Amino acid sequence: MNADLKADARDLLIRYGGDSFPELFRTAKGCIVTDSDGREILDFTSGQMCATLGHNHPAITAAIRQSCDTALHLFSGMIPEVVVRLARTLADWLPSNLTKSLFLSTGSESNEAALRLAKLATGGYEILALGGSWHGTTGGSAAATFASDRRGYGPKVPGSHVIPEPNAYRCPIEHCRDVCDMSCLRVGLKMFDMASDGAPAAVIAEPVISAGGVIVPPVGYFDQLQGAALERGMLLIFDEAQTAFGRVGATCSATKLGVTPDVMTLSKTLGGGLPLAATVTNPEIEERAHDAGFSFYTSHVSDPLPASVGVAVLQTIWQEDLIARAVDMGDYLTARLRELQHCHEAIGDIRGEGLLIGVELVKDRETRQPFHALGSVTTQRCFELGLSMNIRRRPERGAVWRIAPPLTVTTDEIDRAITILDQALVEGINELCRNSR
Repeated sequence: MNADLKADARDLLIRYGGDSFPELFRTAKGCIVTDSDGREILDFTSGQMCATLGHNHPAITAAIRQSCDTALHLFSGMIPEVVVRLARTLADWLPSNLTKSLFLSTGSESNEAALRLAKLATGGYEILALGGSWHGTTGGSAAATFASDRRGYGPKVPGSHVIPEPNAYRCPIEHCRDVCDMSCLRVGLKMFDMASDGAPAAVIAEPVISAGGVIVPPVGYFDQLQGAALERGMLLIFDEAQTAFGRVGATCSATKLGVTPDVMTLSKTLGGGLPLAATVTNPEIEERAHDAGFSFYTSHVSDPLPASVGVAVLQTIWQEDLIARAVDMGDYLTARLRELQHCHEAIGDIRGEGLLIGVELVKDRETRQPFHALGSVTTQRCFELGLSMNIRRRPERGAVWRIAPPLTVTTDEIDRAITILDQALVEGINELCRNSR
């Protein structure tokens, strides 16, 4: 039966990008996923960065069962009670003026809605994003995505602009080393001003640029970016798909940074593994966009089932003190990774916040030449040994392990992961040396 299903997977499914595993998977619980052969694998990407409470947390499964007894789906114009409860909870969690919410299914949708809000509220259409960013795969969100997947689909949405990302380890303008002086921001803004059609609408940014290699902008960067947006009549959009609700050790990055955006988008960490996203803004912008005719109907806007799960996710994070746990476990994981760094010259940099950590692999720590081959072979070997991680490979950005276990991860699970990483690095280096002879 398993062989038949594997054959069907090969023959019947459209390949949708990235690396896929040859195995099929049957169950998931906590930090463990189990394949069809019964092999257990540590999941250090929280699914698609979504299962922040671990897989199949009891609070989430209970919320789903309750929804089965109340309502799963309604007409888009019918607002379920639980949607209002979720909106109230978000308003209590987020910076004080972010009180108007729209609930959707995916991060692409929430960013699409945010960009539409910004265009109507400002009257402009130009969108400025950061290099290495990932905001989605739909029209406007894809046009603002510069991590990958831009080629082959024809012209992007007009008015899409990019500025260099603030990567001090691998400076995109080859100026800084280890300490970002924000030349990238100043140069990028000058380039935008020269290219602009005079119709700016919004700047969209991830507080931690995850798909670009877990890049943490320097202190003060977002203050300056917000000031630049204000000067140009643009809204500031924070895409907090991965950074909200505990992952970086705070309710959201905006609170941690002391910078309140005009619009915030939420997705991965809100749904606990289910498709739930939100676009949140302040009453003034909502009023302006509404008066201009804002519309964003989807088949699953304001659905009750995911909203019930969202309420359960936020309650659980609070009740189990998972934000503080993310800080503690993040510190422990980072310390264990630095122990590995002392033993393996190929680990060039370790960076991140909380339980969102990037580990960059290099051939030489001085030249920082990316070690793409090692990234590929070690990621595969890790999976064979029982650890699932994500590797970001872009020629211009290096090879970066992206490590993001659930907030419920234990020290024992971290220790197991480090043991596997150590073995994979040793075996990977040896394999590459043998192949080079």
